[in-house]
Amino acid sequence: MAEYQNTVASSGEMAQRFIEFVLMQAQNAAFMLGQIPHPQTGKPEVNTQMAKFLIDQLVMIQEKTEGNLNGDESRILAGTIANLQMAFVEVVQRQQAGSGAAPSGGPPAQASPAAAPVTEESGQPTTDSRKKFVKSYGS
Repeated sequence: MAEYQNTVASSGEMAQRFIEFVLMQAQNAAFMLGQIPHPQTGKPEVNTQMAKFLIDQLVMIQEKTEGNLNGDESRILAGTIANLQMAFVEVVQRQQAGSGAAPSGGPPAQASPAAAPVTEESGQPTTDSRKKFVKSYGS
């Protein structure tokens, strides 16, 4: 009986560690997307190549753990990936519109999926923001 209790407690602890890992990777990706300001300068910095790498790692983890996650783990991982992918696309689109297709490193505006503009600067409705995400991140 004690072995079963240790396994259950260990399983819950491992689920919590997995979720913390996913959220830590998400925080790193958000930092690379300029959503979190640099602690020393206080200004957001964008590195789309590193953000793409971190997002791809989460996608790889999702694929490798398919069928082995509980409902909470699976839901948090999928939601985190979706939010980061949308934020990535927004940052890349802003860079392309603002500086003529700069791949990374320029000073960005603070990217936030909730604060996405409805129209482009030309006044035309943005149709790309509602398209289904494709695995290519555009960079």
